[in-house]
Amino acid sequence: MLQQTRVKTVIPYYRAWLKRFPDLPALADAEPDEVLAQWEGLGYYRRARSLHAGAAFVAERHGGRIPRDLAELKGIPGVGDYTAGAVASIAFGRPVPAVDGNVRRVLSRLYDEPTPTASWLRERAGLLVDPDRPGDWNQALMDLGATICTPRSPGCDACPLTSVCAARVAGTQELRPSRSARRAVPAVTFAVSVVVDRWGRAFVRRRPDKGLLAGLWAFPEAVIGDPTPDEPALVRQARHAAKEAGARTRERPRWILDVVRHRFTHLMATYVPVLLTAAGASAGDGRWVPLERPTGLALPRAQRKIAAAAWAAFETKETDADANP
Repeated sequence: MLQQTRVKTVIPYYRAWLKRFPDLPALADAEPDEVLAQWEGLGYYRRARSLHAGAAFVAERHGGRIPRDLAELKGIPGVGDYTAGAVASIAFGRPVPAVDGNVRRVLSRLYDEPTPTASWLRERAGLLVDPDRPGDWNQALMDLGATICTPRSPGCDACPLTSVCAARVAGTQELRPSRSARRAVPAVTFAVSVVVDRWGRAFVRRRPDKGLLAGLWAFPEAVIGDPTPDEPALVRQARHAAKEAGARTRERPRWILDVVRHRFTHLMATYVPVLLTAAGASAGDGRWVPLERPTGLALPRAQRKIAAAAWAAFETKETDADANP
């Protein structure tokens, strides 16, 4: 959970996770939807799927016990060098390094290395690790990078490594490690089909197992080439997306809702929701869920914003219809 998420954000999720999955067998036996729903809000859902797959792998191949060997740890789905090193050193006392982004920054500055490679980092970190307390050592380096040796305005005066830090001596600490130029993030506009029946249930379907938000549930959508499409084009795209997913819609009424924007690591997505009325109860490869509280399924954050806006609009339209029959 702490990979790419702050500690303050993680703590309540961690506690809820352990309450629901108190041990490895509980996680290994869980349904994917249950795991993703428990993870909802943390983002980067591939981590949850990898954790689930890893638990199943350990249950099947290692009798439910986490292996102590570094090579065997790396053989678990979703476990790379950093995670394997962290588990081996912290849980089992193995004298191996654990290099995360914080450790990378500390070592880069310690040796005044502008472009530390993965192999260089493993070698340096491996030479420094304390053989008697490897877990404490690795955690200390991580905490040093997180609290003192920060990306900007590092607290060099409070750092225990100041006297031996090559970047501090050279005055290059704020330049290490070198920052690569940020790539332009492409922007994509989606027409989102929010199909609602007369009971206030909305149609959602599971996304493919690969690609953006893989395995999660979402409203049908279609990519729009024009970033500023007119209303007929939006409605046409939304109805087509619903039809492709197996949900039939009426021609009218339909409403264009406010856009929802979401920044992914590699994509800026603009969602334009179109509220449509269902024509029949056919679900195709999807499900009908209460639009007011679509619980039980893992819906990405942007989809929940769309659901909230659609529910508010649906209630308003229904009230208007009752008042003006």
